Amino acid sequence: MAKTIAVILSGCGFQDGAEIQESVLTLLAIDRSGSTYSCFAPDIKQHHVTNHLTGKPSEGENRNVLVESARIARGKIKPLSEFKASDFDALVLPGGFGAALNLSTFALDGPDCKVNEDVSKAIRSVAAAGKPIGALCISPAVMAKVLGDVELTIGNDKETAAALEKLGAKHKETTFGGVVIDKKHKLATAPCYMLASKPSVIAEEAERVVRAVLEMA
Repeated sequence: MAKTIAVILSGCGFQDGAEIQESVLTLLAIDRSGSTYSCFAPDIKQHHVTNHLTGKPSEGENRNVLVESARIARGKIKPLSEFKASDFDALVLPGGFGAALNLSTFALDGPDCKVNEDVSKAIRSVAAAGKPIGALCISPAVMAKVLGDVELTIGNDKETAAALEKLGAKHKETTFGGVVIDKKHKLATAPCYMLASKPSVIAEEAERVVRAVLEMA
């Protein structure tokens, strides 16, 4: 039986929003599985805007996370405030720096970070309903802050791993193609571009995370 998966995006572009390849390949993996997806994003101002050509901040420029995320979702996206766990079988969060800047403040505050209220509410409601969650790249940091005692991975960056463990999570080191599945808490995570990866590997990890989520659904 086909499942319905909610996907939370954090903007458009890996330096200040959702990682585009991780997002698109996640949607592709869901579609290829025979399941369907709906995209959501918080209707908030981005922390900042980065020029992805130069890697430098775009001074004086402001963008909205929901509006930017709509680029990836081809306009088919809703404000995260409208999300209801009862409407879905699972939840997936692609990575990108937006997860650590817009969905949370992990990039700025580390273990002392805060998570956007709508993001936290969505994650908690899905977990409380016993439904699975997938998280790619740096988005497992959001899981660690919201859920605490979960097993996950962001790859092999020791500093980031230490910050996640300060939040109560158990970090498992992985390399390319690695996926960590916490069956107890129904959480599947993969490092993706937290490592110097490439699209073919991202596609493999996204597919494995989606498959794990669907098996736990």
